Amino acid sequence: MSKRNRRAVPATGAARPTVTVCRGCCCGTPKVGGLDHAAQLSSLRRQLDGVATVRVTNCLDACERANVILVQPSAAGRTNGARPVWLGLVNDPDATTAWLHGGGPGITDPPAILDLYTFQPSRRVRAELHDQ
Repeated sequence: MSKRNRRAVPATGAARPTVTVCRGCCCGTPKVGGLDHAAQLSSLRRQLDGVATVRVTNCLDACERANVILVQPSAAGRTNGARPVWLGLVNDPDATTAWLHGGGPGITDPPAILDLYTFQPSRRVRAELHDQ
């Protein structure tokens, strides 16, 4: 993942959560079969319109967990101590939407089903995302 095409960290103080959807070499491609990836992204954008900022990045460098989504808390969530939440193997388009409608990280507890998706990326990946 090059620093040129990577921008996964929103500006500090975002009024609402930011959902970064990986669509790089593995995520959002036929390598993850059985999904209409374009429809999944479209549905996510539609369901979160006005609730969270949804954006796409080329690669979050956690390819073994495709499809990857990074959920970053709102300013209020960060004030409450929330940190970004990494979700892997997110192949259900409704996996995060109800949580985000409730406010997301730091505002509402995530549904128990997200325990199946949550992971911590390597320190190198975290450092690269925050060193811009």
